[in-house]
Amino acid sequence: MQQNVPNLGDLLRGTQRSAVHLEMRDSYGVSQEVEEFEHWKRTGELDLDPESDSWKPWSDLAREAVARGVAMRRARIVSEPVTDYMRWEHASTAVNLSLGENVRWLPRKLASDIALPGNDYWLFDDTLVRFGHFTGDGELVGHEIRTEPAVVKLCADAFDTVWQRATPHQKYSL
Repeated sequence: MQQNVPNLGDLLRGTQRSAVHLEMRDSYGVSQEVEEFEHWKRTGELDLDPESDSWKPWSDLAREAVARGVAMRRARIVSEPVTDYMRWEHASTAVNLSLGENVRWLPRKLASDIALPGNDYWLFDDTLVRFGHFTGDGELVGHEIRTEPAVVKLCADAFDTVWQRATPHQKYSL
């Protein structure tokens, strides 16, 4: 992993055309989400206010990028039946959509013949990949930037194939 990896906000602010995100884990253990996820599991209550403290940083970034004309797409490869975490993400995706993101879901069984990178990633303007590295328990431990043409092509091709096969959020039922 590289040191001094630019943060997601800086990368998104510098993006001109497209930002795509491929998520391939069935659950994440990101510490800042734990409390909200546990609350949802106990109560079924979910924060869908893009202006809330938990959403506002992402809302501001996404809105600004979309207003500049950046096409933002997010695809999730999931095992079925989905985990509780994926149910929570599915329920909260309404906020992503309200910000101008497009989101699709692909059952893992339909991804067997797709050449996928080993880690989740963001791809910016088809030129720069920011991989996320997670522990087995889903805790984020770091990022890596890659710009080599072969790595960029692998990620672009993987995302495009997943996107073509995936179901739009509004039509994907759990």
